[in-house]
Amino acid sequence: MTQSQIGLIGLGTMGAMLALNIAEKGFPIAVWNRTVSVTHGFKAEAGALADMVTPCETLADLVAAIKPPRAIILMVPAGQPVDDMIAALRPLMAADDLIIDAGNALFHDTDRRAAEAAEKGPHFLGIGVSGGEEGARHGPAIMGGGLRADWDRVAPILNAIAAKYKGEPCAAYMGPAGAGHFVKAVHNGIEYADMQMIAEVYGVMRDGLGMSAAEISDVFKAWNQGPLQSYLIEISGEVAAATDTHSGKPMLDMILDRAGQKGTGRWTVIEAQHLAAAIPAIEAAVMARNLSSRLEERLAGEAVFGAAPQAGAKLTLAQLEQALIAGKILCYAQGFALISAASKAFDWPMPLPEIARVWREGCIIRSTMLNDMATALTDDPARNLMLAPFFADHLKASHGALRQVIAAGALSGLPLPALASGLAWFDMMRTGRSTANMIQAQRDFFGAHGFERVDGIADKHGPWAGHGI
Repeated sequence: MTQSQIGLIGLGTMGAMLALNIAEKGFPIAVWNRTVSVTHGFKAEAGALADMVTPCETLADLVAAIKPPRAIILMVPAGQPVDDMIAALRPLMAADDLIIDAGNALFHDTDRRAAEAAEKGPHFLGIGVSGGEEGARHGPAIMGGGLRADWDRVAPILNAIAAKYKGEPCAAYMGPAGAGHFVKAVHNGIEYADMQMIAEVYGVMRDGLGMSAAEISDVFKAWNQGPLQSYLIEISGEVAAATDTHSGKPMLDMILDRAGQKGTGRWTVIEAQHLAAAIPAIEAAVMARNLSSRLEERLAGEAVFGAAPQAGAKLTLAQLEQALIAGKILCYAQGFALISAASKAFDWPMPLPEIARVWREGCIIRSTMLNDMATALTDDPARNLMLAPFFADHLKASHGALRQVIAAGALSGLPLPALASGLAWFDMMRTGRSTANMIQAQRDFFGAHGFERVDGIADKHGPWAGHGI
């Protein structure tokens, strides 16, 4: 029997699709799942690819089926299951073998596992994989972190299975240890914000303009032909057009407004606070998901204060499109600024232009804007994206519409947390003299914390509480 070139553990939806992708690209693969019947069922249902798949009943069988030096991909739930699997594999694998965690791991866990691997073996690589079930099967975006030599070992396989943008693989090495999983977390944070802003504009059309789901679908489909062209706008048009097979009503009208989450957006927000990186649009999106789960409280609030007026917003679809363009630019700018902050704090020389290029296909946030973002970041990686000429011109043309949409939403009682937070960030970023001088004065008054002066005089305290008198 020909030995497999790689192994995979965990045949859930993502793991199974990734394994089929690997097999289809010509790499024999050994697979293992803790439920043996799932392992054999996977091979039985692999069709023309079955000969490329070796099902294994034990971890020892899996290791034996792979050509040394071995590489095994983990597609198991984040957290303790990853640690348990590494512990089970360690005594079975050689020191120069490689374990690859391709799940949604907290990057601090990846850092820890990489350090343990350096001490105990085998080698360890953490890769972020984005694209959902469809991406895993036909080409995801892949973000790698660990030793460069380990990435290079498996890069031929990862490049082969990754999505392609004009023939270029959407897979790249991001940096040491947890860098790949960090970039994937930021991707997911941007995804949260992008989805939330689309939902907010959907809400304005539904509740503020009184539009039907079919009409809203037509708007999203039209927007997907312009600057907003992206996977999320595309699928928003599709879901708005769908009809519920049970009731015959628009599918959107039958879905409970309580959004789920797996925690990656929350990880992004928490780490941004540690790095003092401002990502308010992403924070607002995470907050909105949290509030969506409090359905009973929201219904109680509506009973006390009344629902927002229906069809009362005086807005045009062109204004909504421009507002969404501005919001999208601002949330991506915040995400890349967070990656830049992490790169400096952790001494990870992460390639910002390459990250934008990796996200152009395969991943959930793929968008035509990302090609222009890659160009802007290549021209000046240290410059905030909102200041790059291409995006600055877009913002000059669109931030007025963003203001009008947010103002109309506020007057009509339509919640627009992510769009409004993005605008607040924009206004602070374009204000040369902020109001933080008042905060510094307050801090000095109650705590003698001191401040810097605009005239350079060395006196760090004000004429209160005995200072400067």
